[in-house]
Amino acid sequence: MKLWGGRFKKPTAPELEALGISIDFDRRLAFEDVRINRAYARELSAVGVLSEAELETIILGLDQVEARLKENPVLEDEDIHTAVERLLAEFIDPEIAAKVPTGRSRNDLAVTELRLYLASAIDARMADVKKLQESLLTQARANQDTVLPGYTHLRRGQPVVFAQYLLAYFWALDRDRDRLAQARKRSLGLALGAGALAGNPFGVDRRRLADELGFESVIPNSIDAVSARDHILEFLSAGAILGTHLSRMAEDLILWSGAEYGFVNIDESYATGSSLMPQKRNPDSLELIRGKSGRLTGNLMAVLTIVKGLATGYQRDLQEDKEPVFDTLDTLGLVLPVMEGVIRTLTVNREGMEQALSPDLLATDLAEYLVRRGIPFRNAHATVGEVLALAAEKGVSPGDLSLEELRSFSPEFEDDVSKVWDYRASVALRDTEGGVSPRAIEEQLAKADKRLE
Repeated sequence: MKLWGGRFKKPTAPELEALGISIDFDRRLAFEDVRINRAYARELSAVGVLSEAELETIILGLDQVEARLKENPVLEDEDIHTAVERLLAEFIDPEIAAKVPTGRSRNDLAVTELRLYLASAIDARMADVKKLQESLLTQARANQDTVLPGYTHLRRGQPVVFAQYLLAYFWALDRDRDRLAQARKRSLGLALGAGALAGNPFGVDRRRLADELGFESVIPNSIDAVSARDHILEFLSAGAILGTHLSRMAEDLILWSGAEYGFVNIDESYATGSSLMPQKRNPDSLELIRGKSGRLTGNLMAVLTIVKGLATGYQRDLQEDKEPVFDTLDTLGLVLPVMEGVIRTLTVNREGMEQALSPDLLATDLAEYLVRRGIPFRNAHATVGEVLALAAEKGVSPGDLSLEELRSFSPEFEDDVSKVWDYRASVALRDTEGGVSPRAIEEQLAKADKRLE
């Protein structure tokens, strides 16, 4: 069955038919297609295109179509729209079935289906993100006083607490959830009623259709309605950014779970072994998350590349928007529960983290000691640099230098300088909003709780 014809005398080349078939992936939209057909048939009846009897016949027929799709989803049509129309014509009088697409194009039907499907699917992914945030929050509460080196450039920087690291990703994921919510909102603009590009000539009430289908707004321009794909780009962008956050977290945990760091242990249920080396316990869960983040970026780039050169209005190129959307939804649906499981079952090696602490992490604190005694920060910074150089030259820790040696660089060093070499004291000093002090961490945890309400 074809939804077009009349002017064509030659059959479609089989290689073109093979190129254009989309049923293998757009079959996911089957129930959205049926739902939209129901709503549209009711609207056609409301404006007098269909009689009450015809509407009743069509609704019963669509119920049969839905039952058939649930019982046997195997379809061999060009696309899901053709399949539903064909099945309807098999279950009811074909002449009545042929009235359903009055004033409607696959252009506005297809984009309406995908928008409806995407909004619902985003809800599920947002729930996955929230569950991961909950596990991060649980681990953060358990590690408010677990001190470890904080890193910049993959080099030791300053002491932090593990809770601060976990909360960093809590807030990153919170922004991801916001981005998904915004993508969902913009997906819920109704395109139905736009026709192929110029609108509907039968007086259908698009706002009534929007209300029945659960859309939050009506796209105000018919050309924009059928050709816009920025809601898809927005979703794919949100997915790619989310994937990047998961990938970076995975990279950290891969490094930190190795013997060279020994900060955390990945639970056996989220690790695998080697086919050759019996001792191996590989962090495949995290490596796969890191790898699959590339798919998410690739899906965004694919659709950006498809739409960047399209003339205004619907083009068949836009058929290619669906597979990247489905793949991003599926990929997020795989990686988010795995990352949640990794975090939930993660064993934190507090002793290993604390053993990794070293006095050079407190160099900034030493400079700030001088600042509190009236030395300009840049001068204090330079002085501490000289102190560190001497320690390195002598092969000792800066904390092992004598007061006399320290005073050779600045007379402001006093006996109480020894208090600088306390990692927990350093953490406690970082007491501004968002810092690592116990009070600041408690404040963050309270804010995080509110975000999950």
